[in-house]
Amino acid sequence: MNILVINGSPKGNSSITLQTLLFLEKLFTEHKFSFLNAGQKIKYYEKNFNEIKEELEKTDLIIFSYPVYTFLVPYQLHRFIELLKENNINIKNKFATQFSTSKHFYDITAHKFMEENCLDLGLKYIRGLSADMEDLLKKEGQEDAINFFNYLIFCIENNLNINSDISDRKEKIIYKRKYTNNSKEKDISKDVLILTNCAKNDESLRNMIEDFKSVFPYKTREINIREYNFHGGCLGCFGCAITGKCVYKDGFDDFLRNEIQKADSIIYAFTIENHYTHSSFKIYDDRQFCNGHRTVTEGMPIGYIISGDYEREYNLQTLIESRSEVGGNFLTHIAYDYNDDACNELSKLSSIMKYAMDNKCTRPKNFYGVGGMKIFRDLIYIMQGLMKEDHKYYKKHHIYDFPQKQKIKMLQMKLVGALISIPSMQKKMKDKMNEYILMPYKKIINNANVKNIK
Repeated sequence: MNILVINGSPKGNSSITLQTLLFLEKLFTEHKFSFLNAGQKIKYYEKNFNEIKEELEKTDLIIFSYPVYTFLVPYQLHRFIELLKENNINIKNKFATQFSTSKHFYDITAHKFMEENCLDLGLKYIRGLSADMEDLLKKEGQEDAINFFNYLIFCIENNLNINSDISDRKEKIIYKRKYTNNSKEKDISKDVLILTNCAKNDESLRNMIEDFKSVFPYKTREINIREYNFHGGCLGCFGCAITGKCVYKDGFDDFLRNEIQKADSIIYAFTIENHYTHSSFKIYDDRQFCNGHRTVTEGMPIGYIISGDYEREYNLQTLIESRSEVGGNFLTHIAYDYNDDACNELSKLSSIMKYAMDNKCTRPKNFYGVGGMKIFRDLIYIMQGLMKEDHKYYKKHHIYDFPQKQKIKMLQMKLVGALISIPSMQKKMKDKMNEYILMPYKKIINNANVKNIK
């Protein structure tokens, strides 16, 4: 079988992820592996995509290989997917899967993104493998890779794959302006940024943005990130881990900190493409790694203006919520034009955003936020020698909240556990346990006073 590995890592042959595929190539000699460094050579393939057309069309199996970058695939692989679709390469009914490495921080959204795009291309998709960056160094990780490949061959031989569900797709809706430009002077006491990648011919998104500006009481400024002169996507070089400065000399790190992150709130505005948006937003996402794993906009309210069938994009919904949760941002509202009353949705976004800014709204993190930050916490603690800026930030903001430091609580639980292990105590405490548990809560309620409400 001819197997084409599309290496989405910008590191090319030096990719950690790629090493597992090289490991499998050495073991499964009955199959012919070929490798395409799509991530490293993306600028070249933008101009010379036809050079790889034959290689893509003659393969039996495509394996997308990549490290997870900011909830998704690297910008370079995202751009390669765009090129695949733009060039109408006929790879329909070929088998496809994916292999990624990460510390399991939102590998689920990255894998779903790739799965959805494989199905768009008419590929016979087989569920991929998400590995830890160091799995190949362990016997168990090697066995996992071998088992994955054997399973892959089994699925191909028996034509077992995930089918695409493209039913009930709605036709593209063009949102029409509902509000005239409000001549009333806007409040300039807050810095509200609309960050977009709106294309010049994107009528629907542009109309939504302008209507939001009209109805929103605060003055807004707009940055179109599609127009920023990025010298390239994140290279995963960790050069910024020590100094916080990016190796590129395009000034983006300073632009990010001074023009974007200093805003009081951000409205992200984009059109759905390929189950996220145009890759111009993905290069922005990845290049924010100059901030490492630091939640530098924590407490900032954010909102979204989205053109497209957002209701059907379940992975995008997860992505948006989880990003706000991990970042500690107050997610206000998501207005989209496939809604029956998109105009009203923009008004809701305006009202909720104003309230959130005026009242400095916050909410406790849910599973997406707590789980994501625990992964980062453990990662930075181990890698503090390399990720010095992250380590300083985590210490300063008390993110190293390791449970084993709660020695008093642990002793209390041991005491309670020892007591309820005694049969006679079990009988005595059986009806009293809930009463004991609720005692501190009852105390709070009893001491509650309306005068203490801020």
